[in-house]
Amino acid sequence: MKREFHVRFYEGPGAKFPRATRPVLLFAHEKDARRTFEVLPKRFGKYGLALHPEKTRLVEFRRPDRRSSGSDDDRSGTGTFDLLGFTHYWGESRSGKWIVKRKTAKDRFRRALARVAQWCREHRHDKVRVQQQALGQKLRGHYGYFGITGNFVAIARFWHETKRLWRRWLDRRSQRSRMSWERMNRLLERHPLPQPRIMRPLLPRAANP
Repeated sequence: MKREFHVRFYEGPGAKFPRATRPVLLFAHEKDARRTFEVLPKRFGKYGLALHPEKTRLVEFRRPDRRSSGSDDDRSGTGTFDLLGFTHYWGESRSGKWIVKRKTAKDRFRRALARVAQWCREHRHDKVRVQQQALGQKLRGHYGYFGITGNFVAIARFWHETKRLWRRWLDRRSQRSRMSWERMNRLLERHPLPQPRIMRPLLPRAANP
């Protein structure tokens, strides 16, 4: 949907929907979900709106142990959805209970890393100290948004890839003085990048048994 339009859904008892252009609708019964999925395009069409064909889909987002056997999601393993830069999926907590987990969506990860690569390329001739401060700020911003409980692996990977890209473009500053990993590690001791850390601890709620 276009960003300038706001859509209001019927708010029944106990249900409140904020204004949004990318809503996620959850249904307890599959038949209700399929019925809504069929009706929404027609309703939106009356107001000159259209659902994005590549961003609108029906997902069986159930606990794996409750997913219907033989369903499309059961066979393909696509019972996940992306929202606000995170992929939402079911996983087990440390205590063995099913909970909804979140990790950095693949497209957001690639885009963020591409921006780091572009910056390193454009500023490779800046002073190392200046580069370190700028990359540190970018990493802290990334941790501030994506550093939530359960997503440490993704932000740690982003930290590692940022170091790799920095070394790559420092290596291209001169053909005479190569930036080996041994030399890069010594540089990181003098000019370290902020370590990945969870900035927004969440307390995920376990699903009902």
